[in-house]
Amino acid sequence: METDSATEAWMRAVESRDARFDGWVTVGVKSTGIYCRPSCPTPVRPKRVNMRFFPTPAAAQQAGFRSCKRCAPDSTPGSPEWNRRDDLVARAVRAIDDGAVDRVGVAGLAEQLAVSPRHLQRVLTEEVGTGPKSLARARRARAARVLIETTSLSFNQISVATGFRSVRQFNDTIGAIFASTPTQMRSMNSRATSAGPGEWTPVRLSFRPPLATRELLRWLRSHAVVGVEEVVDQTYRRSLRLPGGVGIVEVDVSDSSRSYLDARFCLESMADLPQAINRIRRLLDLDADPLVIANDLGHDPVMAELVQSTPGLRSPGEVNGTDAAIRAVLHQQVSLASAKAMAARLVSVHGIKLTNPVGTVTHAFPPASVWARADADELGLPKSRANAIVNLGAALHAGWVDLAPWANRGEAIESMQRVKGIGPWTANVVAAKALADPDAFGANDLALLRQAGAMGLPDTAAELEAHAEGWRPWRSYAMHHLWNLYLNTLESNQHASHRSNTAKERP
Repeated sequence: METDSATEAWMRAVESRDARFDGWVTVGVKSTGIYCRPSCPTPVRPKRVNMRFFPTPAAAQQAGFRSCKRCAPDSTPGSPEWNRRDDLVARAVRAIDDGAVDRVGVAGLAEQLAVSPRHLQRVLTEEVGTGPKSLARARRARAARVLIETTSLSFNQISVATGFRSVRQFNDTIGAIFASTPTQMRSMNSRATSAGPGEWTPVRLSFRPPLATRELLRWLRSHAVVGVEEVVDQTYRRSLRLPGGVGIVEVDVSDSSRSYLDARFCLESMADLPQAINRIRRLLDLDADPLVIANDLGHDPVMAELVQSTPGLRSPGEVNGTDAAIRAVLHQQVSLASAKAMAARLVSVHGIKLTNPVGTVTHAFPPASVWARADADELGLPKSRANAIVNLGAALHAGWVDLAPWANRGEAIESMQRVKGIGPWTANVVAAKALADPDAFGANDLALLRQAGAMGLPDTAAELEAHAEGWRPWRSYAMHHLWNLYLNTLESNQHASHRSNTAKERP
């Protein structure tokens, strides 16, 4: 429910075109029947009496408002609130964004969330302003808009790819939400290119500035598993395991001056595009609000210094829960380089071989079913780690451990630790990566403890975990700030060593 103070803040945001509120709230203008983002560049600001506020574009659509053509409010990043929280509403929104309603229907989604369809409808309507069907409809419309404006696919192909039951429903929805026909939308956009299954589809991935692109690229490069992903110059490329087949994504991370990153997807099934976009957004943490995070962490003097020195630092995730879990196990008690080498070897043997590799991306990471039936003695790993991988793979495949984007994070961490060989560090790292948990914290991480000690923070796991209570609900970001400083130190030492060796070699 809107409070008087919140409404006043939103009105001021609209009047000042404050982009910080984009995605957090949607404003409907009763005099025009249009809904906008608060920062809409329209030259005439709406009168306060005509403003109506909604928590999501879907709620505005449900109330009969149409999307603004000038500010395209549906292209803003989603509200970070749904990633921060772990209650029923937030989990339901994450599931719907991942396409759950299109795959299993409202009843299937309710079953996955262990509630009745009626209760799910009620809680979503009370807090989000609309129910699961309307949220799913808005998701389909967003995906359709991308394909209309960036490809030359037929509208029949787009309607099928984005989950509409018919071309008529597709046309009606586009007209109701965007006040344009698909033909008009395509003719007004010059980015449309020929694309279809097996071809490249360009997509713009919006984010809230700032974005620390240098640090993001370094993280991606340093963690890239050969065969599955690579960084070439300032482009990140990786394979994606999707319902309709294996896909590949490329993202240009070179320019942070814009509020979007250019990406392109090559998919076996165009119906996978919305899910593929969501997965890469989670991987790059593009729905985060760095200003809110920085403000909250800034109450700690050490964190204040770190967030100020590296604005827009993200907490990178993973594209799949299984990938995050297995990679975390491989990284137990070994260096990152060793973990990557083991992962690359296992991928070359057990991964899904791409029919059309791109660059050095030749495989997709093995699914849980492969790890579940693997012979631990043949993985070429220490026995305890090999058994942990097989056990965890079996738990994931059977559903005993749920790492879907909408899983209950607390339950996921507990269930992972019931698997032999999985401890608190592994479980929390997986929660941060697979579930985009902003508050996961691996206090006994060696690099974390070293850097904490160097900063004058507690350097034992128990003491650091107690100190980190003051960083809630953003402990994952605090962890990444410490890791980032640790990587800075390593780079500095490597450069100093290189300069020293170069000087010694001079005649």
